[in-house]
Amino acid sequence: MTRLLTAKPPVPASSTGPRCRGVLLPLLALCTLASAQESPQREDVLQALRKAAGFYRDQVATHGAYHFAYAEDLSYGRSEGKEGPHTVEVQREGTPLVGMAYLEAYAATGDRYYLDAARATALAIVSGQHCSGGWDYFIEFDPTERKKFPYRADGPCRDITTYPGNPVTSLDDNETQAVMRFLARVDKALGFKDPTIHEATRYAFDSLIKAQYPNGAWPQRFNRPPDPAKHPVKQASFPPSWSWKWPGSNYQSHYTFNDNSISDMIDAFLEGARIYNEPRYLAAAEKGGAFMLLAQMPEPQPAWAQQYDANMFPAWARNFEPPSVSGGESQGVMRTLMVLYRETGNRKYLEPLPRAIAYLKRSALPPVEKPSEIRRRALAGRPDRMVLARFYELQTNRPLYVTKGTRVSVKSGSSSLLDGYQLSYDDNSVITHYGVLVNGDELPAIEAEYERLAKADPASVRRSDNLRGLSPWSERPRAKPSAKALAAQVAQLIGSMDPRGAWTETGSIGKSDRIVQVFAAREMVLKVGSQVIPVKENDMIELFQGKEPPRERVIRSQTFARNVDLLCDYLRALP
Repeated sequence: MTRLLTAKPPVPASSTGPRCRGVLLPLLALCTLASAQESPQREDVLQALRKAAGFYRDQVATHGAYHFAYAEDLSYGRSEGKEGPHTVEVQREGTPLVGMAYLEAYAATGDRYYLDAARATALAIVSGQHCSGGWDYFIEFDPTERKKFPYRADGPCRDITTYPGNPVTSLDDNETQAVMRFLARVDKALGFKDPTIHEATRYAFDSLIKAQYPNGAWPQRFNRPPDPAKHPVKQASFPPSWSWKWPGSNYQSHYTFNDNSISDMIDAFLEGARIYNEPRYLAAAEKGGAFMLLAQMPEPQPAWAQQYDANMFPAWARNFEPPSVSGGESQGVMRTLMVLYRETGNRKYLEPLPRAIAYLKRSALPPVEKPSEIRRRALAGRPDRMVLARFYELQTNRPLYVTKGTRVSVKSGSSSLLDGYQLSYDDNSVITHYGVLVNGDELPAIEAEYERLAKADPASVRRSDNLRGLSPWSERPRAKPSAKALAAQVAQLIGSMDPRGAWTETGSIGKSDRIVQVFAAREMVLKVGSQVIPVKENDMIELFQGKEPPRERVIRSQTFARNVDLLCDYLRALP
């Protein structure tokens, strides 16, 4: 059958608690109010937490690890790039996030059950560690397919060229970095007594030191240490010229800020230095900070590019990531420099910030009377919101956009782009799957934080001993909520849990028998027999085998982790 699906944000499950079911309509509002005002008792929350964790550990896990999302009946799981019962996702929104939720539950309750669950997740991750030291997007558990990957757990490492496709360690999307942090925290919680987890974690940190370039940067992906002779230490500068046409070159070895990859690597080493009391890890983090100082572009654009080539010129990555100065990644670099200052007290990390902040403030896009689709999305109903371009043209500082294209993906795994993906100065009909505009909401906070740090005693601004989250910005100061403030949310969470212990929500992730998928970059028509169906711009057309449509309710690992964190915050806040 044919289905037309347009992506919609998930809608939380019904918050009507069990006490209100069957109540006469005139009393419904009163009952709901009464339920919301009841503060959940500690025992109720502990039972709910155990039920939710038990469901995820016992019924959702694949070999101890996880996908991004699952069909409500667990018949199908998928992540950004993989699906099915024999693979799991290493990206942060999958396995690491669930594992961290177990650790949070252990810290909040002291119940060994949660530490055992975190350990099982850690061992699943260890089974997917590459010989190069890190992890790729996914871990394969099918015995035949596993032979295609250089997993350390499966025996002696061979020459990487003997594996199909030269598999890599990936630093994209906080994959290896988040895993390293999670494993180090599990290792610490276990008292460094699990030899398998301890050895794999130290091997990862040591391998990432070997993968660091002489200038302190890291590549986006790698499967062997770099040749220092090919990567001289240089200050960033503008290239003599650059092509508007994507050259199709391999960008894996570029020095990469995109998706905060170097920021995440630096913070992983900062935490590793704390946990293992290892000066080499702190030195690697500071070397990464030194690269950030080298990578600041000169005037008139004293911010940072997404990625640089070996000559320290901003460079192309994918066909929608041109050489440019970035209004997005530059904010992440600045926040990381402030983290380095808080950890080390070295004022050199603050020095680049005033120039970069002033540049980004004057680069904010001016208001327009009739905003384009992409501008409306960025404004999100706030006409006065500061909006920055993701890509500013080198030296001219004109915003760059990437035009939409129609893409066809088929079951065999092939994907064809039929048109589009050209650079443009015009923000009409541009890609929406990738943020070519970014909001400037964080810029005033960055400026305020800089001013506070510049005046503060370094000893007074050091981060807490036990870090939370999996990114450098997880530790920003926040008020600790009271139990009273959280009670209504916690009651809603407990009431919305299904009998299995699952939180489900509206959404669709498709199903395993999809034949073809088409993204419509413009208006089209679809003909099924004699029926003509209009297709709107941005619609996604999907064709599945069989008579059953994809399920319209899903279970998301990110929702599970967020809800577990909330329950733990409530337990900590109780007297």
